[in-house]
Formats: sequence, structure tokens, C-alpha cells
Amino acid sequence: MANSPIHYTRGDIEVWGFIRDQGLNYFRGNAIKYICRAGFKSPHTEVEDIKKAIHYLENELHHALHQSEFERSSTGVSFRLRNAELMGQPDYATGFDR
Repeated sequence: MANSPIHYTRGDIEVWGFIRDQGLNYFRGNAIKYICRAGFKSPHTEVEDIKKAIHYLENELHHALHQSEFERSSTGVSFRLRNAELMGQPDYATGFDR
């Protein structure tokens, strides 16, 4: 088992413990992860970590805004697979790192 990095273990609870305790989904959990490590993993990656958190929150917001549209669908399948506003934006879901 890998040791927990210091940028995730500040305070009384590890970030992944908080995410699990709160029952957060993947996107909200990743936003919390990047918020918590911004400026602590490396001062050089603070801005990038904040951008990643925003990216995950924008994805979650898009899903929340369109969830009612999906629920109204008679087929249960949304044909809107990707938000046009996000096209061309970097995909922060790749290159996972601790």
C-alpha cells in the first residue's frame, strides 16, 4: 500500500477519507482533492490544480443542469453526450497522479 502524500494528509482527516465520509461522487470528490492540494503539492502547480477543480465542478454542474432533461426523456437515453461549451477544453480526467 502506498504511503499517503503529505499534501493529502494535512489536518485531522485524509482527503479521501473526507470524500468517502461525505459520499461524494467522482467529480465532486476530484474537485475536493484538487482544492485541498492546490499550493501544497507544489507551489508551481497551484493554478493548474485550481483549474482542475473548476473543470470537475463545471462537469458536475453541467450534469446537474441537464439531469432533469434526461429524466424527462421517454427513452431514458440522452443524445447530448458532450456539452458543446466544453469542446476543446483540456480533459483533466487523464494522467491521474497523487
